[in-house]
Order: sequence, then structure tokens, then C-alpha cells
Amino acid sequence: MFESVIALIRDLYPAQTTIPLHEPRFQGREREYVLAAIDSTFVSSVGAFVDRLEAEVVRYTGTAQAVATVNGTAALHIALLLAGVQPGDEVITQPLTFVATANAIAYCGATPVFVDVDRRCAGLSPEALAAFLDQETRRQDGVLLNRSSGRRIAACLPVHTFGLPAAIERLVATCAEHGLPVVEDAAEALGSTWQGRHCGTFGLLGIYSLNGNKTITAGGGGIIVTSDPVLARQAKHLTTTAKRLHPYLYDHDALGYNYRMPNLNAALACAQLEQLEAFVAAKRTVAARYQAFFATSGLTFLEEPAGGRANCWLNSILLPDRAARDLFLAETHRAGILTRPAWRLLNELPMYRSCRHDGLANARWLADRLVNLPSSVPAGARP
Repeated sequence: MFESVIALIRDLYPAQTTIPLHEPRFQGREREYVLAAIDSTFVSSVGAFVDRLEAEVVRYTGTAQAVATVNGTAALHIALLLAGVQPGDEVITQPLTFVATANAIAYCGATPVFVDVDRRCAGLSPEALAAFLDQETRRQDGVLLNRSSGRRIAACLPVHTFGLPAAIERLVATCAEHGLPVVEDAAEALGSTWQGRHCGTFGLLGIYSLNGNKTITAGGGGIIVTSDPVLARQAKHLTTTAKRLHPYLYDHDALGYNYRMPNLNAALACAQLEQLEAFVAAKRTVAARYQAFFATSGLTFLEEPAGGRANCWLNSILLPDRAARDLFLAETHRAGILTRPAWRLLNELPMYRSCRHDGLANARWLADRLVNLPSSVPAGARP
């Protein structure tokens, strides 16, 4: 039934018996830089490549400060702490995202509140957010409270889902009206922009992931970005076990975390970052092929929003219903093409079933229909 789709994907990724959803490409100076890190003997959380990566992320994204972490979840945990999230608080986020988004909230001792997404980009819906804040919150003694739970709402955590830019300016503006800090989960969106500005740089803090399945990788890694130098200093301090500088004494002045990125991983990331624009260009070419094909197929391709540039981390289509989605997944997997459905909605997971939400009509609709297609940079692609 889906033979033409399978043929297209095989044409995009020829000479591969099994076509993964997303795999890394090492076509630059990765081996050279990793060997240089080994030769330096600085392979752990201190080294020249860590400093270099942070400086290069600043240069690339136009942010003021960047702090490298061991993974994106660690980056998100620290960003939420620095945004002021405390035990007993609530954080508004979306249910259609990787579980790390909600887990980072829980690490702070806080509870997620799930607000619906926009069907067009699968990111947090500005309309749903505004409705929730207007109808479900109240302000008491300068504190934003959830009317139902009585808990403080400490932050908003929107996600640039699959690398598609969310309506981030509207989300930030709405949160500003309610005195609510925004932490951007741009884990999947390094290289994506909105109105020419990099996703991840609109909120008080933002984060990126450099996991093995992302557009560029450090093997494992994350980045915190912010325009606030004080927050950046605090991020670096907390991610290095809150150790105070001293030639030889071990002196820690706060509850810190062993979250700094190792120099070995940073070396790999530096080489990958040099290729990011080429990777994005190649992935956008793949996306254009998909978009042109699905324009006449009867299926819907999830396009980047007007005014945004997606890094096309994962390209997605919408099937008519869950039965068609499941049939598509089964047929493509039988053909050796490792398509994937959207994540299970987080409010359906056992640890988050009791979390409040607004009904999530769009998220449920998307979860029934959405499938991610193979989206790797084609082997040897050099735009």
C-alpha cells in the first residue's frame, strides 16, 4: 500500500539494507580533534575543546553565553533550577515531547502541567497557553498560582518539536504578561531559526542536545545558552559540583552536579559544529524531496512555519488515523525502513498520569497520526 513512499526513501538513502531514523555523519575533523584531546591527556571535564565549543556555540547562535553539559537533560535540569523552579512548584510544558522534558521538571521537585500543542508545528500552542493562563491561574501577593492546585507556577517550558520552530515570540510575550520565565527546550533544534534568530535564544535560558541521534553530536552532550552572564556563571558553577576555585582545596559552597561535558566529547562536538550548516542544508534538501512527494500523495507533510527555518532534524507526516499510522509503521519496518511514531503523550505515562492538563485535543490528534521518516544527512552529502 505504501510502496511509493518506501521507494522514495530508498532512493534518498541508497545502498542501505536497513535505513535508520537518524544516524550521525562523521565527515570532517572528528578523528583529528578526538586524538588531539587524547594526546593532551585532558579527556574529562576540563580541557581546551570544552572552552572552544562554548565559544563556537556563542558565535554560531548569537547568544551571549554558553555552558557545555554532559547531556541535554542535565542542561534542562540546571536551566530550570536557574529559572527559579523549586520543590512544590508547577511548570507549564507540552505533552508531545521526549520524556526528558518532564523528567527535568521532576528532578527539581516540581510537577509538569501539560498544555496543548499546535497541530502545525507540534510545539506549545500560543492560544492554548494564553487560555490556560487567563482562565486557570490567579495572582496572589505577586505570585502566579494554579487555581486548581494552589501551587506556584514557576516557569514555562516550550519545545521546538522535531526541530520545527515553535511560535516562540508569542509564547515569550504571553509569559511576560504573566511574569513567567521561559526556558526553551531546543534540544532538537540546533540550527533552527525563527525570524532569523536562533531557536533557544528567546527565553531566559535555552538548551540544546548533542546526543548521538541529533543533527550534530558529541556522542552525549548538551548546551545551556543565556544572555545573562550571572546565570551563565551559576550554570558553570553548579555543573562542576559547585566547587570553588582553589589551587588544591576541595571547597564546595552549594549543592552541585557533576554535569560538565568531558573534553573528549567536546572535541567531537567541535568538529561536528564546523559542519552544522552543511548538514542542515543537506537535511533541508531531503525535506524538500519529501514535501514535493507528499504534496500529491494524499498524506500531509509537516512543513516549517512561515518565518521559520527548520533544521529538519526529523521529517514527519500525518496519516488519516491511528489504524493507517500503524499499518504504515508495520509496512515500512518490514521493508527495513525504521520509521517511528510520535512519543507516547507524557500525561499517559504512569509517573505523570496525575498531572493536570487542558484536555490536549491537538496533542491526542497528532499522536494518533504522526510518523517520523528517516531524516539522516545522506552519506557523503556535501552541499
